[in-house]
Amino acid sequence: MLAILAAFAAYSLFSKRLSRTVLTLPILFTGLGLALSGPLQATLPPGTVHEGKIILAEVTLILVLFADASHVQFRRLRMNWALPARMLVVGMPLTVALGTVVAFGLNPGTSLAMALLTAAVLTPTDAALGQAVVTNSEVPEHLGQTINVESGLNDGLALPFVVLGATLASTMVGHEPVSGLHLAVEALTEVTFGVLAGVVTGWATAKAMDWSQTRNLMQVSAGAVLFVLSAFSAYVSAALLGGNGFVAAFVAGMTFGNTYRHDIHFIGEFMEGVGQLLTMAAFLVFGAFLLPDGIAHAGVTTVILGVLFLTVVRILPIAISLTGTGLPLREKLFLGWFGPRGLASILFTLLMMAEFDFPNEEELLACVSLTVGFSIIMHGITANPLARRIGQTRNQM
Repeated sequence: MLAILAAFAAYSLFSKRLSRTVLTLPILFTGLGLALSGPLQATLPPGTVHEGKIILAEVTLILVLFADASHVQFRRLRMNWALPARMLVVGMPLTVALGTVVAFGLNPGTSLAMALLTAAVLTPTDAALGQAVVTNSEVPEHLGQTINVESGLNDGLALPFVVLGATLASTMVGHEPVSGLHLAVEALTEVTFGVLAGVVTGWATAKAMDWSQTRNLMQVSAGAVLFVLSAFSAYVSAALLGGNGFVAAFVAGMTFGNTYRHDIHFIGEFMEGVGQLLTMAAFLVFGAFLLPDGIAHAGVTTVILGVLFLTVVRILPIAISLTGTGLPLREKLFLGWFGPRGLASILFTLLMMAEFDFPNEEELLACVSLTVGFSIIMHGITANPLARRIGQTRNQM
């Protein structure tokens, strides 16, 4: 425990210097978790660990989604809305389809349903891992905004595919089959009520805070408290309505950021402090408890799948979806490459394994864990160099 606290403190002390290197927060704390996996697994009760890692992933993802979305300005997005829209509406379904074909082709012994589930949980990108690019001032604004919006909304849009794959796979081990109409209605409900809960919560919070600050009733430091309350209120409200809580958190952040009339610096301050601490803990837990299991059950097929999902399966559909936009090829490849997999993929896998009973669960967890592990390393190492390169190329035009 002292070693973990010392690592948190050391990273904080040298965070500015480390931000200029390839040693990103996810790389460092996943590595630390992997190094301490033996002692931690021997010390902590398995039941507590299982519940704890789900809660930690959920909490971190909710706050990251809300915080990132609060910086998405509708005024600016209006000029570039077509890019994230194409990537979400065209690119994401193509990614799921191509991923299903690749997963089934490399492992024909598995079912088509399990191939669909594998592709679905590995399709959503991670806002936490994408921060190194989104927050980099050298990345052109239209690219940063596109990556931010896509990573925030594709969690909710991927969920219907995840549920469909898990449901179809579970029917093969004794569960009652579910009709396609039922799944379609459930998917529409998840997204619709998620958006509704997010809009109402974000707007109400912004208006209440503006009213209070205008009358000098609220301390500035209390803004961070209300930020946390708003993010979780959106999530809980969506859950009560039957909507997707992660979509709600992202939409609430966008609505809040575009409605609130005062300075929202407290969100950045919170995420640089408590938010960063949660992200450290989330990747440490991943390295300590999930990555070792993934490595233990990994095989040649799993490794190939992980590499393909981060390259061909991601980049090709995104490039196709951006055809006709006028973007140069380097920017299409940049948007295709920076689709890191992380907390969302882990969380979806853990939730589906807890809710459904389907075959080859160990293989699925191994595939997801290795893909996320590869993503942490590959996207972490390339984030700063490619951000500088794309910024320099843009300035020379």
